Amino acid sequence: MNQIQKIFRVIDPFSLRVRLTIGIAAVSALGLGSLAIWTSWKMQQFLINSYKNNIQQITQHLPYYVELYTEILPEENGLQRAINNLSTTNTYLWVKNPKNQIIAQSDNLNKLPSKKVAELMDLTYTSMKPITQEMGKSYFVMCGNSLRLQGQTVGALFVVQDVTQEQSMFLVIVQSLGIGSIVTITIISVAIAFYIKRSLQPLRQLSQMTEVISLADLGQAQLYLDNAPSEVRELTQTYNMMLSRLFQSWEQERQFVSNVSHELRTPLTIVHGYLQSVLRRQHNLTEVQREALATAAAEAERTIRLLQDLLDLARADSGNLLFRLENCSLNDLITEVVVMAKTYSDRQITIESTNPAIAAKADYNRLKQVLINLVDNAFKYSAPETPVTVKFYQQADQAIVEVCDQGYGIPLQHQSRIFERFYRIDEARSSSTGGCGLGLSIVKTLVEGMNGHVTVRSRLGEGSIFTITLPAYSSN
Repeated sequence: MNQIQKIFRVIDPFSLRVRLTIGIAAVSALGLGSLAIWTSWKMQQFLINSYKNNIQQITQHLPYYVELYTEILPEENGLQRAINNLSTTNTYLWVKNPKNQIIAQSDNLNKLPSKKVAELMDLTYTSMKPITQEMGKSYFVMCGNSLRLQGQTVGALFVVQDVTQEQSMFLVIVQSLGIGSIVTITIISVAIAFYIKRSLQPLRQLSQMTEVISLADLGQAQLYLDNAPSEVRELTQTYNMMLSRLFQSWEQERQFVSNVSHELRTPLTIVHGYLQSVLRRQHNLTEVQREALATAAAEAERTIRLLQDLLDLARADSGNLLFRLENCSLNDLITEVVVMAKTYSDRQITIESTNPAIAAKADYNRLKQVLINLVDNAFKYSAPETPVTVKFYQQADQAIVEVCDQGYGIPLQHQSRIFERFYRIDEARSSSTGGCGLGLSIVKTLVEGMNGHVTVRSRLGEGSIFTITLPAYSSN
């Protein structure tokens, strides 16, 4: 079973190469097989017909020779003499009278076993057309005709020729022809497979070239296959045109998101400022007015954060998101983030570290934004009474930060997609927590921009651990 699986991994039964090979090999096998069968049939017809013509001529000429011999010999002697003259080593003749009694036969019949002679005489009957008869391992061509002398029917003439040796040689030739056809078909199939593999190589190269094209390379991606067939070159040109259109569409979308985010952020910031100013003078407002203004201010603030995230993503896509990588003390940064989280929330958050001082090569403000997003995410998706822990330590040349919660957990099938933009595990829960599906995408973009990577481990009902790995700062 393992060997079959290995073969299927090497040879894809649904690939164009295998289909073309099987198709052409099947047509070749059909053509060569039909040719071999037709050739065998034609050879057999030629061989048998030559013997049939021979014994048919004997039946036609025997009366003429009998009449010649009966002019100088008695009738019975003349008949015997004519039969002996027309007999050969493998050709046997005999004549039966109307009473089914043998009145003359060739002398070479006496050399055959009596049992075979009896079987031959039992099988023969009067027929103008020669027939082929198989008897055991022997083959015979036989023909019968009425024998008329001087206008009177003397009896029935039977002519039998033994073609066993010739038939055996013919079967050997047919067998050799069959083996040769199978070998030829096998060689042709292997040659066709290699030829098709070589012919499809440009398509494989085209596939390999398109696999490595990333979103960042979309504008500069160009496929070239100079020595490919004209059809593949046309396909390459079509690919290039499609990549160009995709890049233009992506640029327009990115530019649109960037422009909209930038244009909306300023007026929304002003609106949010006015709302906050009015709320600070809330002694002149009714309770309903205060609640309405507070809700409007919160939504404005959430929209501003969303626009800022979209603007950061648009800048990252265009390569304009700048990072100032420097010696960044994780102890100071994480302490600042935790103090800030405690100021704006009554949640329990702790710090755990086994190293007195750890430095990472990162952008201080960007890493601060990442940690705030992860801590805020932990608050949103865990129960208020459960703690959130921030751990950091150094492992070899890497600085590692873990944000751990004891929340609801993330289903396994969603863990590989939670860093995608606008991806939400639970729409209802995301709406209630104010999430828009961009927080973790921003985290991934910023961490990778600082030459690090972020991963998640989670179990349902036990919580999640987001791990940030960054290059550790080295004074050397």
